[in-house]
Amino acid sequence: MLGSLDAATEADVIVLDWRLPTISGIDLLPELRQRGVTLPVVFLTSHPTLVNEELAFERGALDFVDKTRGMEILASRLRLVSASGKVEVQSQPEDRIVYGELALGPAIHRAYWNDVDVGLTAGEYDIVHFLVSSAGLYRTYREIYDIQYYEGFAAGHGETGFQTNVRSTIKRIRRKFCKVDPTFSEIQTSPSLGYRWRGRIGRGGLVARQAEES
Repeated sequence: MLGSLDAATEADVIVLDWRLPTISGIDLLPELRQRGVTLPVVFLTSHPTLVNEELAFERGALDFVDKTRGMEILASRLRLVSASGKVEVQSQPEDRIVYGELALGPAIHRAYWNDVDVGLTAGEYDIVHFLVSSAGLYRTYREIYDIQYYEGFAAGHGETGFQTNVRSTIKRIRRKFCKVDPTFSEIQTSPSLGYRWRGRIGRGGLVARQAEES
């Protein structure tokens, strides 16, 4: 496996399976980094457990895709990851949607806080965009889960098992924002309602939190 890396020098993305013939994908990822391979990595797996997902992101993967979602979803996520891994040489300020300290780049699925790339995965970006698009309103665990996966997808134990997955994802998103800004507190939690992005929507779009609190 490692011996074939020279053939991938023109690649945009590396796709790893969790289980490979001679080494697990999760163990291969750090070896790639040690060898100077900096291409973005996406895991494609039939073992989409929360533990595996967390470990993949901790080791530097940019996305984690369940095989059952099909080739169309995989192709879409790979295009996003490939685009996000390229320098935005021609990007102009108007290419971004700005909400206070947050700026979103819809074309490449990137989120910036105070002009610093937060490093969200494509799935994490979709959740942030979803929350911001209805800022001030709580979105349910199920709605957020459907954004992360797809409507009707079921995982976890029991009818509300998916909530554990959502909590973990929101925690990971918050951690990434807090790494950029330790005072970050825009994502609010209601145990009964779900999550929301602080602020509210007015006639002209998002009203800044500072205006709301004045």
